[in-house]
Amino acid sequence: MSDDLFAAAAAERLAKTAPLADRLRPRHLDELVGQEHLLGRGKPLRSLIESDRLSSAILWGPPGTGKTTIARLVAGTTAQAYVQLSAVAASVKDVREVMASARDRLGQQNQGTILFLDEVHRFNRAQQDALLPAVESGLITLIGATTENPYFEVNPPLRSRSTLFRLEPLDADALGELLRRGLRAEGAEADADALDHLSIQAAGDGRQALTSLEVAVALASARSDDLLRVTLADAEDALGASAVRYGRDEHYDVVSAFIKSLRGSDPDAGLYWLSRMLEAGEDPRFIARRMVILASEDIGMADSQALVVADAAARAVEYVGLPEAQLNLAHAVVYLATAPKSNTVTTALGKARADAGDGSGEVPAHLRDAHYQGAAGLGHGKGYVYPHDDPQGWVSQQYRPDRFEDQRYYHPSQHGAEEEIFHRMMGRNTEDETEDDQMEIRQRMMGRKTDSNDSEEG
Repeated sequence: MSDDLFAAAAAERLAKTAPLADRLRPRHLDELVGQEHLLGRGKPLRSLIESDRLSSAILWGPPGTGKTTIARLVAGTTAQAYVQLSAVAASVKDVREVMASARDRLGQQNQGTILFLDEVHRFNRAQQDALLPAVESGLITLIGATTENPYFEVNPPLRSRSTLFRLEPLDADALGELLRRGLRAEGAEADADALDHLSIQAAGDGRQALTSLEVAVALASARSDDLLRVTLADAEDALGASAVRYGRDEHYDVVSAFIKSLRGSDPDAGLYWLSRMLEAGEDPRFIARRMVILASEDIGMADSQALVVADAAARAVEYVGLPEAQLNLAHAVVYLATAPKSNTVTTALGKARADAGDGSGEVPAHLRDAHYQGAAGLGHGKGYVYPHDDPQGWVSQQYRPDRFEDQRYYHPSQHGAEEEIFHRMMGRNTEDETEDDQMEIRQRMMGRKTDSNDSEEG
């Protein structure tokens, strides 16, 4: 009896002295902020948790996005036994003991077992393979949590037997709600710019936001015995990072200047605006997304490698994180700024969507699906010429509805790699044509001079 009393007293003291992030850990699904795509009403992960039908799963996402919290919510709702291990400290022996206990539990009590394995990517191949028989047979339901890409860090056999749930960094609204809950728990208030600074510097990490707030509240408390109010100075001291004055209007102005500098082929200006955004605490994923868009919008076919570089930078931001990922962003900025420019893909898509928007236009009979029984009797596929049967690898035939057959959307420029495309298309379009026809085709191909600058970012 005394042991129970001591244990209860210890638990009560821990509850009062535990870090703020742990004290605010949600006890119900409705209390969890963020991850609406997985845990909103009717969404897949929520439905599986509430019905206690969750099969083996891997929760994958950046730190502070709710992986451990979700696992604990599962523990609170499941009728199965719940066991937790950390891959940092657990061994193969520990895993085998869990499996042995799970086997006894199933045989004696007809109760299944859920194993939550935190930092699952820390397990080596042999350790992950030790889990496989139990997961495959259903002896245990594995919930793995990882900050690393499971396609790289989790063995394919284990990964294929698990459902992957990707958790996203918390957005500004979710972080704001967390910080407000933290203030209520601490009995404090805060200036709006202090909360904005804490939210921006947290970069989607809810745990970091609450930890920083806890330090800021302690600093505010040491400064004044009266009103407990967190100021911007408290937030800056808590983080060791000064806030760069960067309002919402300036956010859009700086982003616009950044994009226009890359479009204008000025790498130094691009690096300057990149640095301004990073110093102001701009979300690096937002910067990377803008560059991925620009790679197709303003460079396009003039240098298709630009999209690969921009995408690689975006992935590096997720994989490496700041501060190191700023090098990857700078690499992409210099590449995109110095690449040849063309917006022909943008203008071509706009024109094609204008024609395709009403959904009219029958698919030509020779292009229709001819694989099912009876299709030939309907004339489907009749007259279709297989391009690979031609020595040139292409044939001239109709590929669009009759009413749009003569429309030309894509006018290749003569910038970068697109110059080769221009001449290749010219060669194809002028075969078997008269000299007058060739001149008309050339004029149509060059139509980009009057209409290729339709797209401009504000």
